[in-house]
Amino acid sequence: MKYNPINSALFVKNRKNFRAQMKPKSIAIFNSNDIYPISADSTMPFEQHRDIFYLSGVDQEESILMLFPDCPNEDLREVLFVRETNAHIAVWEGEKLTKEAATKTSGIQTVFWLQDLEKTLFEMSTYADTFYINTNEHYRASVETETREDRFTKWLLAKYPAHSVAKSNPILQDLRAVKDPIELALMQHACNITEKGFRRILNFVKPGVWEYEIEAELLHEFVRNRSKGFAYTPIIASGNNANVLHYVENNQQCKNGDLILFDIAAEYANYKSDLSRTIPVSGKFSKRQKEVYNAVNSVKNEATKLLVPGTIWKDYHVEVGKIMTSELLKLGLLDKADVQNEDPKWPAYKRYFMHGTSHHIGLDTHDYGLLHKPMTANMVFTVEPGIYIPEEGFGIRLEDDVVVQEQGEPFNLMQNIPIEADEIEDLMN
Repeated sequence: MKYNPINSALFVKNRKNFRAQMKPKSIAIFNSNDIYPISADSTMPFEQHRDIFYLSGVDQEESILMLFPDCPNEDLREVLFVRETNAHIAVWEGEKLTKEAATKTSGIQTVFWLQDLEKTLFEMSTYADTFYINTNEHYRASVETETREDRFTKWLLAKYPAHSVAKSNPILQDLRAVKDPIELALMQHACNITEKGFRRILNFVKPGVWEYEIEAELLHEFVRNRSKGFAYTPIIASGNNANVLHYVENNQQCKNGDLILFDIAAEYANYKSDLSRTIPVSGKFSKRQKEVYNAVNSVKNEATKLLVPGTIWKDYHVEVGKIMTSELLKLGLLDKADVQNEDPKWPAYKRYFMHGTSHHIGLDTHDYGLLHKPMTANMVFTVEPGIYIPEEGFGIRLEDDVVVQEQGEPFNLMQNIPIEADEIEDLMN
């Protein structure tokens, strides 16, 4: 890993919070992700399953965590299984966790090699009535690949059919949505790296540059600051490309007079940031471009103020829609008849702003969080309104990451990243 060690107190606390919500006489099991194949002997870079990372800090493949708070054998109340390392593995694959290193990382005292899994699980199962299995129930999830977690669950339920089954995900949705101060510091660090990248490209962009050249500049800055790279597939969309919401080709030349919409951000220690900015290729906005830009920025500022404890996500988006409608009327993109005759299920403003304004962010870009529950302090949300006008050849999106506070307005983790139109022009010139 490129990132600096994380204080194991975070993972100790996360496990304590999870155990507190488990049923009596139950075992919760969490698996690492697979290393996914591409073709021949090629594989994708390893990405750890966020749940086992959240609960242990272990960031390597072939690892399993078991939690059994009521186990009569105190040594088996928290057990971590890792792949046994040796000199051959060290030469061919690099350093893997030793038992001692796994304990230091996670705070778990009982660490076994993976080969001891079945006999240890059998002993634990004789004391237990229920297994917590870890299914993916995120509202955006669409998974066609059978995961390592899926395969393990099949094996477990076939091996122990007499045990009851419970779900870990509802507990994790609640816990992961509210960030610990250590997590907030990691997210702030990711945002700080993103800031370095954005300031770098402000000095790089000019007419004739290619979108992929800008992508390379960003990646360079992110990696040199201990990030693995982009937190998600980067969007660098010049001109009308900005009106494709998930434009990721990044293969066009940036032309004088166009805007470039960026949806780019760094990760750090598996924690994500999520930034959107829109800048003029020439270093100066046209009058119309600045007019729309300032409207989007105004919506972002007003929407941010609504992210307070007690707010319901669905209601929040209705209010943001009203704010956006007002701005679109001022811009002449909507008229009163459009609003009066709108379909309540697809309001008039959706013609120019068709996506949501905010989502949870943390270990995942679209992080865990139960949307029907009220917002609480230390939840982190994006705020990302946009106005997309294909007929005028540009789209604008602005986005920051903010922390809900117990009192007052949210704290903006990206408050130091330039956003005002005049500031952008000054920095580019």
